[in-house]
Amino acid sequence: MNRFITTAVAAALATASVAGIAAPGPTVGWDDIANDDRTTGDVLSYGMGLKAQRYSTLATINRDNVASLHPAWSFSFGGEKQRGQEAQALVHNGVIYVTASYSRIFALDAKTGKQLWAYEQRLPDDIRPCCDVVNRGAAIYGNKIFFGTLDARVVALDKDTGKVVWNKKFGDHKVGYTMTGAPTLVKEKGGRVLLIHGSSGDEFGVVGWLFARDPETGEEVWARPLVEGHQGRRDGKPGTYTGNPKAPSWPDDKTSPTGKVQPWSQGGGAPWQSASFDPETNTIVIGAGNPAPWNGNLRTPVGGDPKKFDSLFTSGQAYVDATTGELKGFFQHTPNDTWDFSGNNEIVLFDYKDKNGKTIKAGAHADRNGFFFVTDTNKLASGSGYPNKPTSLIAAYPFVDGITWAKGFDLKTGRPIENEGQRPKQPAEGVDKGESVFVSPPFLGGKNWNPMSYNPETGLFYIAANHWGMDYWAEHLTYKPGSAYLGMGFRIKRLHDDHVGTLRALDPQTGKIVWEHKETFPLWAGTLTTAGGLVVTGTSNGYVKIFDAKDGKELWSFQTGSGVVSIPITWEQDGDQYIGIASGYGGAVPLWGGDMADLTKQVTQGGSFWVFKLPKRS
Repeated sequence: MNRFITTAVAAALATASVAGIAAPGPTVGWDDIANDDRTTGDVLSYGMGLKAQRYSTLATINRDNVASLHPAWSFSFGGEKQRGQEAQALVHNGVIYVTASYSRIFALDAKTGKQLWAYEQRLPDDIRPCCDVVNRGAAIYGNKIFFGTLDARVVALDKDTGKVVWNKKFGDHKVGYTMTGAPTLVKEKGGRVLLIHGSSGDEFGVVGWLFARDPETGEEVWARPLVEGHQGRRDGKPGTYTGNPKAPSWPDDKTSPTGKVQPWSQGGGAPWQSASFDPETNTIVIGAGNPAPWNGNLRTPVGGDPKKFDSLFTSGQAYVDATTGELKGFFQHTPNDTWDFSGNNEIVLFDYKDKNGKTIKAGAHADRNGFFFVTDTNKLASGSGYPNKPTSLIAAYPFVDGITWAKGFDLKTGRPIENEGQRPKQPAEGVDKGESVFVSPPFLGGKNWNPMSYNPETGLFYIAANHWGMDYWAEHLTYKPGSAYLGMGFRIKRLHDDHVGTLRALDPQTGKIVWEHKETFPLWAGTLTTAGGLVVTGTSNGYVKIFDAKDGKELWSFQTGSGVVSIPITWEQDGDQYIGIASGYGGAVPLWGGDMADLTKQVTQGGSFWVFKLPKRS
């Protein structure tokens, strides 16, 4: 596993552009963030709104004129640190804020691409990122920009100068804590604006935490561990906890197959992606990561039934009270997840019409396990869906082909209908590995972290998905701080000869795939949809592509020179609509992807941000 663990060299904490620092601009208020999905001159949140729909009301660029789209400018992130660029940028007052690999962030003039300032976190040599040195984005509030770093910190910078305002450590990076996701701003019912962020590190056997901070000072307001058995607040020492061994969905001290180290004590569940927020119910909605170790045999009592030990609260969607950090509701996508399906993919909030025509506030989630879930968010936020109550699950549709691990979901119980033989058995003592089984999707997922989008005009979700599987087997394992904590071996394989990636438009009312577009390479970029009838995404072999949102016809493409594994945005400035996206190949596929890693070796490295617009009108 050492070849997967990337270290970073020390770098200067911050640099300013030669041209000087921008003059102080207007601050960002809570109302600006709350209305992000309804304003077109800026992009102030990850997800382009509290509901994370990634839908823009802009229609200047549309299906009739998109063929004339051309580059306005591009900016190189520079240096040798090119690796994976997975960020979604923010835009405020004519400035783009975009994060880059190795915990960097840049402020750029949105019309010209001129660098205004840059900041680079000084990283130690012993960081432990599992899946490349990526960063997925920042948050903005007041006069500050906030982003997470690979050495388990959250940093607040002055948005106009790039100078450090505060820098807070939340975990021990030496044992696996890190941060790759974008923080989220919420306003809890007491009137406080809070900065919400999670931790990463499930593959190293850490325990996932969700944090709320005062955005002015960085001080912790509350911290919520997601693994059952860890209750209450941290004891003040990064990486240590006030433990409570009452974890009935995990083996107890007497029945644990792992000996002295109890699975729940190193149980994963990290909420490493970004949250959605429902201000009406004061609820943070966020995905919980996979349990640790991956090997479900080691989280089930010897001779026990894996279907009775769910490893809560992992691989599902968590509903957290914004004021207190209490867990109000939880729906588990994969009980006792032994395939690393995790549950971190975004939960998009939208209006769903039931069979009687009644509108329900719902959450949509396309999971790595291959199923698209529609859940009743009001019921989950009120606690009636805790956990997997039948009242919270509305629908569970397969959104990719060839799912082997389950036939579907029982809507009455909220649980999967598993196929036998898909949980690899533990090898006997003295045998290195157990018998291999073929599982689809693989742990890389029917869809991974790359967020989907929802268009309320078409009523469709746009999902960048993949068709692949894996040979999968169990291995012996001993926990060692800072070392990979998996207990499984794997090899990723393609399902079809003609494609791996599939961009699909899904109707959440029926589960029907309305259209699809196939790609030879895996898809690892997010999607954006607009009132102009468009869907924007990127491909691993370097293209930015735009499709007709109704029928999937490819309308435009542009080669950026490196794989696109980031998230597109759009905004309006001085009467022009712009589309922006980062280019630079990397992420989990070239590190963990087996046959897919071999396929993508032909993709060149890069690191740049591209902006497109229509020609000037005469």
